[in-house]
Amino acid sequence: MTNPGKRTYFNWSSGKDSALALYKMLKQGDYHVESLVTTVNRDFGRVSMHGLPENLLDRQAESIGLPLRKVYFPSVVDMETYNRTMKEETAKLYGEGYRYATFGDIFLEDLKKYREGKLAEVGIKTVFPLWKQDTRTLMEEFLRLGFRAITVCVNARLLGKEFCGREVDECFIRDLPEQVDVCGENGEFHTFVYDGPIFRQPVAFETGEKVLKNYASQDDAKQQNWDNSFWYCDLSPGSGLP
Repeated sequence: MTNPGKRTYFNWSSGKDSALALYKMLKQGDYHVESLVTTVNRDFGRVSMHGLPENLLDRQAESIGLPLRKVYFPSVVDMETYNRTMKEETAKLYGEGYRYATFGDIFLEDLKKYREGKLAEVGIKTVFPLWKQDTRTLMEEFLRLGFRAITVCVNARLLGKEFCGREVDECFIRDLPEQVDVCGENGEFHTFVYDGPIFRQPVAFETGEKVLKNYASQDDAKQQNWDNSFWYCDLSPGSGLP
């Protein structure tokens, strides 16, 4: 039985780590997850970083059965504006009685400290159900539970076009280069989860073209170790599954 006093919102990215973390939160009884929160690119109507179309995000939330709150940002936003906007939104959540925020982060210490610090400013505590767990073990659990996902964005410096738009399964894991984390925790790849135990029904979709996008000036592009090029697989709502 969940604790009604621990009202929690879940920071939903639409990907596999979020899905597994949400599954664990819904199974335990200490926190009451009442809503999903996702940042969305206002100019293109897509989930930040993942590039997932907003209408597929809506279908995910509908199938999960939790209300979805969206925080919109322009394509280019400075950290000051981002932090101010997020503080305003989280302050609203606090005012509505939310005292906890859940994330699917696994081992990025700086990101965890950043989240904890910013949310502490408005009185919200953080929960990290996947924290410090072995990423290979987590991926194996994700697949064993029956989750299904497809890659929607891959870092072009580390992964080729053939990894984009690919089903996440045991073959995918075996084919990953040694330097790539199995869960893509360093941003090597992002996914769209369309089926699994947290969904009432699968989210039907269709795959479209694969597009290479660069996010750097010419000077930045000369820095070969910078992650500024990404392959995206365009998805749209459909009537079937892969």
